Parts: sequence; C-alpha cells; structure tokens
Amino acid sequence: MANDDFRSERDSLGELQVPGDALWGAQTQRAVDNFPISGLRMPRDFIRALGLIKWAAATANVELGGMDAKHAAAIQKAALEVADGRHDRHFPVDVFQTGSGTSSNMNANEVIARLASQFAGIPIHPNDHVNMSQSSNDVIPTAIQVSALLGVEQHLLPSLAYLSAIISRRIGEIGDIVKTGRTHLMDAMPVTFGQEMSGWRTQIEHGSARIMESRVRLQDIALGGTAVGTGVNAHPRFAMRASRYLSVKSGLELKPSSNYFEAMSSQDSAVELSGQLRTLAVSMMKIANDLRWMNSGPLAGLGEISLPALQPGSSIMPGKVNPVIPEAVSMVAAQVMGNDATIAIAGQSGNFQLNVMLPVIAYNLLQSIDLLSNAARVLGDSALAGFKVNDARIGEALNRNPILVTALNPVIGYEAGAKIAKEAYATGRSVKEVAAEHTQLSDAELSKYLDPRALTKPGGKVEGGGG
Repeated sequence: MANDDFRSERDSLGELQVPGDALWGAQTQRAVDNFPISGLRMPRDFIRALGLIKWAAATANVELGGMDAKHAAAIQKAALEVADGRHDRHFPVDVFQTGSGTSSNMNANEVIARLASQFAGIPIHPNDHVNMSQSSNDVIPTAIQVSALLGVEQHLLPSLAYLSAIISRRIGEIGDIVKTGRTHLMDAMPVTFGQEMSGWRTQIEHGSARIMESRVRLQDIALGGTAVGTGVNAHPRFAMRASRYLSVKSGLELKPSSNYFEAMSSQDSAVELSGQLRTLAVSMMKIANDLRWMNSGPLAGLGEISLPALQPGSSIMPGKVNPVIPEAVSMVAAQVMGNDATIAIAGQSGNFQLNVMLPVIAYNLLQSIDLLSNAARVLGDSALAGFKVNDARIGEALNRNPILVTALNPVIGYEAGAKIAKEAYATGRSVKEVAAEHTQLSDAELSKYLDPRALTKPGGKVEGGGG
C-alpha cells in the first residue's frame, strides 16, 4: 500500500500505522501484527455476542447515569450493527491471541467507538465509553456463554429435533420389517427396523436433553465482575441491569453469576457443555457406523439397505458408490471429540482470577455446535430420509439364521439347541429343517417357536413358549 493508504493511531505503547479504511484502532492492529498464527478468526456468533454485550452495557450505563444519552445512543447503534454482522471484516484478530481475549474485546471496542463517533459527530473513546463498567476479563467469558447459548437454542436443538422427527417418520414407514439383530457384529436374535431405529432416536433425544440441562449454568454470566471479580469501576446495579437488557436483546434467560470469581477464573460451564457435545458426537458416530455397515456391499457386505447414491465413489472403479454422508458425519464426530479435548485442557488454565485460554475455548465450542447442527440435518436429509430397504436380502439372511434356535432353549435345552445351530451352520440348512430331525416338535410347533416376528416382541417369547 502507498503511505496515504494508512493512518496513524496511538495507544499507551505509542503510535503505529493502521490501514486507512479499517474501523479498528491501535490495539487491534498490534494484535494483527503480533499473532499471524492460524488465519482463523473468531466465529460470527462470538462477534454477535460481543455486539449484544456492548449494546446492553451502554443501555445500562446511560440508565444508571454513567453515560450521557448522545454517547449511549451512538454506541447502541454501532453495537447492533456489529451484532448483525455488518462489519465482520473489521474483526481480523487471530483465534490464537492473548489468552484473556483482550485483543478481541478491544477490537470490538475500537470498531464500535469509531462507528459511534461517526454517527454522533463527537469523539467516543473505546475504553472510556464503549468499555465502561467492563473488562475483557468479564466480557469474553460472557461472550462465550451467550454465543454458545444462542448456537444451541437457535441451531443445535432445532437440528436435533429435526433429525429425531425424520427417524420417527422412517420408523412409521419401515418399522415393521424384521431383520437379523447383531451383537459383536455377529448374527443374533431378530429385531425390527423400528426397534433398531428407536435406539438411534433415543440417543438423539437424550443428547438433546443433556445439552438442555447444561444451559442452566451457562445462563449465569460474568458481566459485572470487571477485572478480577470484585466489580471495580462498575455501578453496583450495573450487572443486574446489563444482564436484563442482554436477556431482552438476545432472547436468552441470563442473570449475573452468583460468584464472579468462579465465573471469571474457570470455564467449567463451557467444559460441561463441550462434554455433552462430545456425547452427542459419540451417538451420531454410532448411528453413522450402523448405516455404513447396513449399506455395506452391495454384494459382499450386509446389503440390508441402500443409501441414496449422491456421487461417484471412486476415481478408478466405475460404478462404485460410497456412504459419503455417514463418513462425513463420522469426521464431524471425530472433530468434536478433538475439540472437547482442547476445551478440557484449556479449561484447566484458570490461574487465580482468570482463565487464559478463553479464545480457543470459544472457537472450539462454537465450531462443535455448528458442526453438529449441520451434520444432524445432513444425516437426516441425505441418508436417513432416503435409504431403501433390501427386503429380499434381509429375508434370506433372517430365515437362514441358526441363532433362531435360541427360541427353542426353554423347550429342548441349551445343549440340544447348540447342536442344532452347529449343524445348521455346517450344512447351510435352516434351523427349522434341522430341528425337525432332532426333536419331537411338530411342524406347526416349530413354525410357532421360530417365527422371527414373534421373537421381536417383548420378552422374545411366543405364546406358550416358556421363559
């Protein structure tokens, strides 16, 4: 750039050059210069939360007499523009920055101050006005919790409800089909598709419930604790007023933390939520792997279902189609598990009155929420909603399954059943055919005991079949 493409800005360390069209100031520029590490920026939802926090703080400060109306109105307008995403390109600070997130807080302060100064036609200072009654040490933990709550309530929970509804719909469509159950990846007693898929649905519902339970502690915010948790430089009623306004503007139920020293020095609430996201990731990987196994083949695998053919599966093998959606979901799950490990390590980095890995917690937590939200919808729309059941393949395997002999245990005993099963395996004949040769049971009795559909009912019994 030519010299006239820059302007001079000053902070407590002195003067430096800032791009002429940048809304940020000296402290943001120092962070840009100091942290050319990853090229990763703080997430959109985090910037949105910062804007909402600055709006709420200005609203509380003017009401409490700490700021005049003209300054407050300009800050409020600028803060909402930031929250709405109109100035995201002016938030260039790398995720890997100062551990308190001071650089991101000052980035917001400087951008909002410059916009507000333009709106009001008067100087508005990033620290004295935009950051009034605040510190990076209470703003950034609050932004983490607000952005996570918004992501959970507006994206993740609706996505999980959507996925659960698709599973329910498929249960209604194909739930009565009987198939071979599997334990240890080996043939086991029969189940229905409805029974198998109800397990998936319950995993998703339990994951959603766990995440909802975590919201309670995320709603207690650090805003008002300022530098070390004592609330220095903030009006005694600032925390309550600011959290009330932040609740109204965000649509969340927020309140000041009952203990700022915990809220600012630890990130236990974020660690808890991350743990629940990891559990959900485990559930989604289980569902994805079940789909992959059921779809395997089409000739040499299980071949129970056919997932939608979405793209060619090989650059060298014509006609090959792979289970790309379950594979993508599995990779999402792996990423979320890795994010959780990072968040757990970062959560241990609370030293005395401050955690010093806040930005990386924010980035990983919000990425996990976004990934799981999107993956849940893709899994539902592009895999679960459209797979087809291969009835003939399922029926053939089910009728030849020697494990059906388990149903005869109460009548002929375990040892006799084991002999029938072994012979059926060895000869490739059905259990019914072999059992007819080795028991006194009639054809009608064998048909009753060995009916796969009857064996999927509660208790796995047929009428008169014993315990």
